[in-house]
Amino acid sequence: MSTTVLVVEDESAIQELIAYNLRNAGFAVVCVNSAEQAAKMVKEVLPDLVLLDWMLPGRSGIEFARSLRQDPRTKQIPVIMLTARVEEGDKVVGLESGADDYITKPFSPRELIARIKAVLRRSLPEASDEILDVGGVQINPITHRVTVTNLNEGTGERELLLSPTEYRLLHFLMAHAERVHTRAKLLDRVWGDHIFVEDRTVDVHIRRLRKSLEVVGKADLVQTVRGAGYRFSVQNESEI
Repeated sequence: MSTTVLVVEDESAIQELIAYNLRNAGFAVVCVNSAEQAAKMVKEVLPDLVLLDWMLPGRSGIEFARSLRQDPRTKQIPVIMLTARVEEGDKVVGLESGADDYITKPFSPRELIARIKAVLRRSLPEASDEILDVGGVQINPITHRVTVTNLNEGTGERELLLSPTEYRLLHFLMAHAERVHTRAKLLDRVWGDHIFVEDRTVDVHIRRLRKSLEVVGKADLVQTVRGAGYRFSVQNESEI
């Protein structure tokens, strides 16, 4: 599942350049020309990251960034501010408005991609293309392969075949290992907030994921925390 970047930029040449390079880097890209259009788009497609120009027609990028941080649904979306302003005071204003990073124009496409990936690693580990290796389970976001080492029956490696939903669920849990996640949070981050499914759907897929991991002796890594939710942990439940 591609990481979606919402590009809010009113200069068409810059917008096209950004979109071209982001798509070449494997991102899904949605482009708009104003904060008003961006607000409508966020309601339709919740992006993984917003690349936001400061100087926009009508409502400024600063105002839009603040509105994102005030809405419970969007407050966790990473925001990178793009601007020609280079003064330290301007950078402080941009960061205090809720931006996670600040890039001044002109910038190189390589720097932009690197900064986006850095912000995603900090804010949304599950959106990164880095290989995860936790408790002998390795997941490669680029190839979508899941392999398991340190098998109970001996040394070696085995590929684990999962359904798309099981893969997304495992990827999210591993990217946030040791943290407890409620059913509501898993529904939002794994299924998406525009898909209507019941809380118990999470329980069903957790059981299926455990059954798949049980074959390779790793089912105990997916743990139930009573009254709270689920976590992926290398510690035994009795040790926590």
